[in-house]
Amino acid sequence: MEPVARSHNKVGSSRAFWLKQLHQWHWISAALCLVGMLLFAVTGFTLNHAGQIEAKAQTVHRNVQLPASLLKAVAGEDERKGIAVPDVVADWIGAHLDIDVAGRAADWSSDEIYVSMPRPGGDAWLSIDRESGKVEAERSTRGVIAYLNDLHKGRHAGPAWGWFIDVFAFACVIFSATGLLLLKMHAARRGATWPLVAFGLLLPLVLALIFIH
Repeated sequence: MEPVARSHNKVGSSRAFWLKQLHQWHWISAALCLVGMLLFAVTGFTLNHAGQIEAKAQTVHRNVQLPASLLKAVAGEDERKGIAVPDVVADWIGAHLDIDVAGRAADWSSDEIYVSMPRPGGDAWLSIDRESGKVEAERSTRGVIAYLNDLHKGRHAGPAWGWFIDVFAFACVIFSATGLLLLKMHAARRGATWPLVAFGLLLPLVLALIFIH
């Protein structure tokens, strides 16, 4: 009887060890994912009903005149792509329009310099007339919901947000995988486990096959 008892003890110890590990990784990943999952769940709903949720754009248009001392920094008729405006011009624009164009890629045509500045929930652009020095800038916003929707899609959110989405997705995989393994370990005492898992798998598959063409 002793070998059998030892075998049961080993199985019990191994099960307890893995249960502890899975619970630990499950709650850690849940804590990391909590706010992100709420954000993506809510914005998934708002994106799915984007046609019913109105987003009224608010636009601000401003004009200023570049001083004569800076005209030579932008003068000419050469064409360039992806070249930032000179630092002295960018500093002046930042001081007078509160717009940061330093280091941003700009398109230089024979008559103007154009800087596109898209961002989540809105858009912005700036142009400089290379002959007259007239500076035009426009900034539009479409509200908080549009901002959150664009974050959901990673639209114009920058590399830092892209890294966040990658880390968040990895944490969600850990959360789901550890949840599945915990379901497996408790399935013997919960008869509805696998039918519910199968339903969760089949429902989107059936909907996609029947209703999406």
